[in-house]
Parts: sequence; C-alpha cells; structure tokens
Amino acid sequence: MSETSIVEHQIKPYFDMEAFMNLSRETRLGGATLERLVNLWGRWLPELKVCEVGTGKISYLAIWLPESVEEAVDEAWGKSASDGFLINNLAQFMCMAAVQELLPQVEDGGCAPSPRPTQALREALSGLGLPYKSEDSSLLSRRYAVVTHYPFRGGCEICHMQSHCPKGQGQAESAGVLLPGYEREEEENRS
Repeated sequence: MSETSIVEHQIKPYFDMEAFMNLSRETRLGGATLERLVNLWGRWLPELKVCEVGTGKISYLAIWLPESVEEAVDEAWGKSASDGFLINNLAQFMCMAAVQELLPQVEDGGCAPSPRPTQALREALSGLGLPYKSEDSSLLSRRYAVVTHYPFRGGCEICHMQSHCPKGQGQAESAGVLLPGYEREEEENRS
C-alpha cells in the first residue's frame, strides 16, 4: 500500500457573474436573483473543501461541497424549477471555479478529467468523507464534487469517464445539466 498524503488548500474563488451566466445560458439576471446567488456563494464558500491527495507517485485535486448544499438545491428545486436550476448551476460553478483557480489549464482544455479510481484513491477520498458511491462505481457520493489529476496532466484524452461523456464522444456542443435524482444508474448497476 502506498503512502497517502492530504494537503488542504484554503482558496476562495470569486463569483464571476459573466462566467456563471454563460454556464447557466442566461442573458440577464434580475437584481433580487443575483443578490440571492451572491448570498448563497458567500454562505457556501466556507464549506467548500479543496484538498490535494497524494497516493504515492500520483497526486489528485479533490474539490467538493457538503450534503447540506445538495439539500439546499433540492429544496430550491421543490419550490421553483428556475430557482433550482440556477442554484444547482451555482454549486457546480463554485466547484469548477475552485478547480480553475488551482489548475487554469482546465479552462483551456475544457475538461477536468476524472482519474481511474484506484484503491488508494478510493481509501483516501473515503477518509476525507468523499467516498465513491460503491466499490464498482467511478461516481462520487457527493453531487457537487470534482476529482482530477494534480498537477494538470491532460484533458479529455486521459479521462476515465470519456466513454460516458458527450464531450469525450466528440459531441462538444452537447450542453447538459444533471438534475437531482437523475444520475446515471447504468454505472452503479455494473458488476
């Protein structure tokens, strides 16, 4: 078993309204909506976890938001689909803003490639409270989470999830949002 090291990074990505609007495919946001999003950003920022995980010769960047954020998003979906959509995007955007702060190459490459979940990585992430959904799954238990190589080692071409990703399949213009409760079950059911 290789030695595992964990280094927590204290980063505070800023809320880039233009980039958020681009992700959300919005052309304008009302003042009250923007204020609500900025308030959520400020509330969630202290909960954002950013760790460098070393498992021998390979290092990874793990970024995630806790279950309480997932619950807030689910509650928003229950009240209003449009509000739920924006708040879901905000959580995703926060994670990716943190990734891009430490790995600016991700923005140029257009992908934070998912690594193959080795046993050492599974154990390290589980110890951080970020386990994979199961031993056979490459999906993380947290909805708003990113694990990628650190430092940057390439884009889509090295991604473990390439065969399941529209972008990895050459459909770069395929835009999608993962709605709560609609996660891919096919991967979970694999033996």
